[in-house]
Amino acid sequence: MKNRPGGALAESGYRFEPDPFSGLPTAQGQNMDIRGLGYVIADSTDINQWREYGTQVLGMMEAPNSAQIAPDGDVVFLKMDDRPYRILVRQSDRDGYGASGWEVANGAAFEQALTELAQADIPVIRGSEAQIAQRQVQDLAIFQDPDGNTHELFWGPAQDFARFISPVGVKAFITDGLGLGHTVLPTPSFDKGVEFYTQVMGFGLSDLMKVRFTPDPAEPEKRLHFLHCNNSRHHSLAIFECPIPSGCVHMMLEVSDMDEVGRAMDRMNAHNVKLTATLGKHTNDEMVSFYMRTPSGFDMEYGCGGLVVDWDTHTTFESTVVSHWGHDFSVGHQ
Repeated sequence: MKNRPGGALAESGYRFEPDPFSGLPTAQGQNMDIRGLGYVIADSTDINQWREYGTQVLGMMEAPNSAQIAPDGDVVFLKMDDRPYRILVRQSDRDGYGASGWEVANGAAFEQALTELAQADIPVIRGSEAQIAQRQVQDLAIFQDPDGNTHELFWGPAQDFARFISPVGVKAFITDGLGLGHTVLPTPSFDKGVEFYTQVMGFGLSDLMKVRFTPDPAEPEKRLHFLHCNNSRHHSLAIFECPIPSGCVHMMLEVSDMDEVGRAMDRMNAHNVKLTATLGKHTNDEMVSFYMRTPSGFDMEYGCGGLVVDWDTHTTFESTVVSHWGHDFSVGHQ
């Protein structure tokens, strides 16, 4: 799908050329070839709380080399597959979402992505040696979207291919070829956000919806776009037309089957973690899931059965309901 340009990016001097196939202008050069959500960074005032939540509730494994990479004990690496980690929790004076780490294929794709950011006049900070070593990658670039959400772009994760062994018996998380999962970010400047993510970062629109938090018809509808990158996961990113104090609406982890979801709900209750949406099945990505609060204040969706999409045959649509059944989000406000 090609995207119609204009607005803030066009005004910034970002150049577009006609697409001979669609007749619509597209960004000069190549869009970023993002392969998936590689990792997420969470900020925490109590990383020990995250350590317990990550291992005993989510079922992730604390990376064996955490002490070597962070000898001061101010970082926790949570592992869920053969990658060294997928969630990096760092000690902070605030609780909230820190950054989304997006993976590209190689060094050439990384440099092309930096060129695209420069052409769009997006300020970029190159990762320091310490940051690159902590992220365990070959190179790193840090930038923000129009609403101040922080993104990290990287290539070449260091891998020792150590086995994932869940401390609570989770069989597997679904990541192979699909990235960590997905993240949903607050994007009050919605039109600028859509331009940024589709025309600069190269995401495609999977589907969309408009939502209200209450049954009051006078409440303004808020737009929600689901975006995919260069893999088959229905969406690796979604953007929501609403500010969120924690910096993230939710992120999602996918497990292999419904039994794993049920066991996670039991662990959530046993550890007195707040449920923020009941079990349900989404209409768009067909995920059967529930939602719970993380120690950093944003929500975690924990589910199974997510849709794997053939983008050559997919048709973008608008969902007018969030779920086929379940997913009562009102429990999060009780």
